[in-house]
Amino acid sequence: MLDTIPRDKQGYLLNTADWREELAPLLAAEEGIELTEAHWEIVRFVRDFYAEYKTSPAVRLLVKSVKEKYGEEKGNSPYLFKLFPEGPAKQATKIAGLPKPAKCL
Repeated sequence: MLDTIPRDKQGYLLNTADWREELAPLLAAEEGIELTEAHWEIVRFVRDFYAEYKTSPAVRLLVKSVKEKYGEEKGNSPYLFKLFPEGPAKQATKIAGLPKPAKCL
């Protein structure tokens, strides 16, 4: 299924409109992640963030925004890195079918 969707060299979808929830587990598997409800909460959060601000959140903004919405327990780097070990902003946005955050390496 992913083979038919245009992506960049790093695996990010070229067109955010191509994303569907059925793609998320496939994109996550490429990242070595098996999606749990905790992952989905962040994936849906970054999609809502993108819909509102038309940009993918970099990690500091992601942590701050998650903290504002879900509180200290989830709005901190250790929690988010536990879910997305290669970088929460990078991996969550990729799985969510969004562009890589601008300040993300």
